[in-house]
Amino acid sequence: MASAALLLSLVSAAPSATAEQSASGALQRSFAAAATEYGVPERVLLGVSYLQSRWDGHGGAPSVTGGYGPMHLTDAKAALADAPHHSHGAEDARGDDARASRSALEAEIQDLAALPARLRTLERAAELTGIPEEELRTSPAANVRGGAALLADAQRRLGEEPSADPADWYGAVARFSGADDTATATTYADDVYDVMRSGQHRITDTGQQVALPADTSLRPDTATAGGLGLRTVDEDLTECPRTVACEWIPAPYEEFGEGDYGNHDKANRPSSQSIDYIVIHDTEASWDTTLQLVQDPEYVSWQYSLRSSDGHIAQHLRLKDVGWHAGNWFVNAKSIGLEHEGFLVNPDAWYTEAMYRTSARLVRYLAQRYDIPLDRQHIIGHDNVPGTVPSTIPGMHTDPGPYWDWAHYFTLLGRPFVPSAGPRAAAVTIRPDYAQHQPPYTSCAEPGDTCAPHGSGAVRLHTAPDASAPLVKDIGLRPGGGDSTDGVNDTGARASTGQQYAVAERRGEWTAIWYLGQKAWFHNPRTQRTAVNVRARVLTPRDGLAEVPVYGRAYPEASAYPAGVPVQAVTPLPYKLLAGQRYVVGERTAGEYYFATTFDSTDHTVVRGEELYYQIQFGHRVAFVKAADVRVLNT
Repeated sequence: MASAALLLSLVSAAPSATAEQSASGALQRSFAAAATEYGVPERVLLGVSYLQSRWDGHGGAPSVTGGYGPMHLTDAKAALADAPHHSHGAEDARGDDARASRSALEAEIQDLAALPARLRTLERAAELTGIPEEELRTSPAANVRGGAALLADAQRRLGEEPSADPADWYGAVARFSGADDTATATTYADDVYDVMRSGQHRITDTGQQVALPADTSLRPDTATAGGLGLRTVDEDLTECPRTVACEWIPAPYEEFGEGDYGNHDKANRPSSQSIDYIVIHDTEASWDTTLQLVQDPEYVSWQYSLRSSDGHIAQHLRLKDVGWHAGNWFVNAKSIGLEHEGFLVNPDAWYTEAMYRTSARLVRYLAQRYDIPLDRQHIIGHDNVPGTVPSTIPGMHTDPGPYWDWAHYFTLLGRPFVPSAGPRAAAVTIRPDYAQHQPPYTSCAEPGDTCAPHGSGAVRLHTAPDASAPLVKDIGLRPGGGDSTDGVNDTGARASTGQQYAVAERRGEWTAIWYLGQKAWFHNPRTQRTAVNVRARVLTPRDGLAEVPVYGRAYPEASAYPAGVPVQAVTPLPYKLLAGQRYVVGERTAGEYYFATTFDSTDHTVVRGEELYYQIQFGHRVAFVKAADVRVLNT
């Protein structure tokens, strides 16, 4: 409040245009001054900072791995949590009621004294500069000085002389990554030099204008990385693009008595079943804890883990096999799971540019390999996966949550969300300005507390075109009819960036969409749009039907099951798609069920029926309807 009062007084003083320009250029000058002080080329300093934070300071709050400021100086004590991601809520990560679930394990808190150097760079920066740690956390100028000191120290440790030529700093940049293997360190350095070659400019989260001019002729001296002395990772079985650093750390497939086994299922995808989805998660645990968990046969599994500090990737399952990660067996059997190191409910959760870029490269590679469309019907968050039956809806997970920057992520994927229709379009894509759009959230650290202000890709949905109107209700999430809230984990009245919805009505600065069988209104002013108009296929109940059931999985009809494979009930969720309502169409699929309840994979069977389904964007989560119940329209 004091800061806000100070800002108000400054605004009321009506500074000159020159003064405003001077204030907005302060961070750029800090980079120049730090570069001069420590003998680091300014271009190198700007490139490293962009890959860490895109030059944002995040108000002095830590990233998901305890990194602070534009240089992401790390003090990971702020990021450690006491429970693993898959122990949250009541979700069974496998999501198949044909096989009994087991309770999730609890993770031990990591020994703070054993934290690797990559998670303690702020401490080292304080030693090198003499700047107090608190100042390095909260002052962007001090933080930049700390980063420059670390780069100069890395150059010195490699036995290299200070140089004004950015090409001579490749090894120091690789060391700055904190990676413990050569492939990750050099991939990180390659990314920094790619930023320097292509150039960047943007306005930061505090209104600072920062620019890094392009230098297409820049070619780094990669020989300067020869003295890093880092380990070589096992890449033999990895399935990754060449542009990332990928390590094989296998998840176990073991039997441990009484018909129980873990932590995944053997399969033969895509020959047996198509892979249609990529599911984005965050780990809710530190990197070391994440690796310990996925290597435990009594835990659950996913295909890839991604490290926040440098974008390093670990692959745990062959892509032909099925991981237990999404809480919905139909989705698990047809998806690939990516776990990103981070904590959804950290008060100012943000992810490094290094991890966003690595993740985007991996997703592009997977999408091309399996012909997966790059849209939000197929690249989904764990929080978009539907409950399988009514009883599982309240326990479904909510990561990566409202702080994941879907707009930036899809720009990196080469598929930015852009308008494709005029003002009277029948559908919209949710797309608020991430940095400027800061809806309040609660219950980040403690129940009911107010989360720190932060950019968000999610918009709130109301029962009427009025900010004071109640939020829409989710009868599946709250069967008793309770109200939706602004809790960070409450998805009951939330639409997320990239999701597409059919327009129900427009009124002034407000737009209504069809959502969970009701009209849901969001503020969409012309001066700051929270959605763009698009063309999309939609569906509605076929003529003569007053309502259509909605499902959480697309299972075959009973007659499709062979002898020996128990018929899985096609159980509707507690929602209805009513006559006159429309929903955007995603995947069209035949009913499928992968029967895999035994350790011996020779008994595993794919059951494929004649019943066809459409996936739809029904609420915050996707859902399925039978093709025979609806008609599809082009808008």
